[in-house]
Amino acid sequence: MKALVYTGPECLEYRDEPDPVPREGEVLIQVEASGICGSDMHAYFGHDERRPAPLILGHEVSGQVVSGDKQGQRVVINPLVTCGICDDCLGGRSNLCRQRQIISMQPRQGAFSELLSMPERNLVVLPDDMSFAHAALTEPVATAMHGVVEGERAFGRPVAEARVLVLGGGAIGIAVALILHSHGCGEIRLGETNQLRRQTVVNASVCDVYDPLNDPEPDVNDWDIVIDAVGGAATRKAASRAVKPGGVIVHIGLMDNDGGLDVRKLTLQEIRFLGCYTYTMLDIRASVNALYSGALGKLDWIEQRPLSEGANAFLDLSRGRSASAKIVLVPDR
Repeated sequence: MKALVYTGPECLEYRDEPDPVPREGEVLIQVEASGICGSDMHAYFGHDERRPAPLILGHEVSGQVVSGDKQGQRVVINPLVTCGICDDCLGGRSNLCRQRQIISMQPRQGAFSELLSMPERNLVVLPDDMSFAHAALTEPVATAMHGVVEGERAFGRPVAEARVLVLGGGAIGIAVALILHSHGCGEIRLGETNQLRRQTVVNASVCDVYDPLNDPEPDVNDWDIVIDAVGGAATRKAASRAVKPGGVIVHIGLMDNDGGLDVRKLTLQEIRFLGCYTYTMLDIRASVNALYSGALGKLDWIEQRPLSEGANAFLDLSRGRSASAKIVLVPDR
């Protein structure tokens, strides 16, 4: 099969790789679309020790089953492989399974390839007329949905009653804004430093958009919920300043691990800080429904490129040359 292989910092090769061999309980999937995630970019820069080269990246994937009882079915994949029997899995928090593995991270190869092997229980069947490219948005949308649900639970009231600040205008950030809007949230503000991406968020027409580098910062101590879809020191600092006493910070992004958080303010003003990791299978299913139903709008903020041109897509993202909140790679067929 053809695959886009990460071979070292800022190096990707489109080359032949052995076809995957399904393990017990797994099926073979013909990949039809796979999105580039921020974690793929971290690996591309050599910043993720969990993703050593050589490795096939990519975990936001849709495709068609080509083996087993589900052969021919159009599916989206939950890329988080869990044990299914521990207390967390049985209690509905499979994202916290201590045996969890995610494709595109050792020991599992990712989806920037023509074929992929996955456990059958990780598949969600798609409507016959759903775009594979739109279906590939399920994983980032599920991440955003999980964050919104957890933030709403901690806030203690519906998000329709909240003022929400979103930090970051990539796929997760814009998905957070779209989900909040679909849930009736009347005041959403989103910060994004990239001018091209800011315009993409503006075009979605669901929130106020600002430039954190040049515009006045959001009102201090005034936001019920702050959702950090970047996860860097600068955004943690901004979240700490913006959140109101008794408010909630939802930390989804994983840019870096150092600094920014005002722990003294969190303590003195009883602010809830939530780390939010991935999603459950219920989040995946709900995200497919939201994407297909039109609840999240036209989804015109994605761009499709051939897998063979994936290296250039990574380069454009690394240099801020893409206005798209998401680039989706599709196999050359």
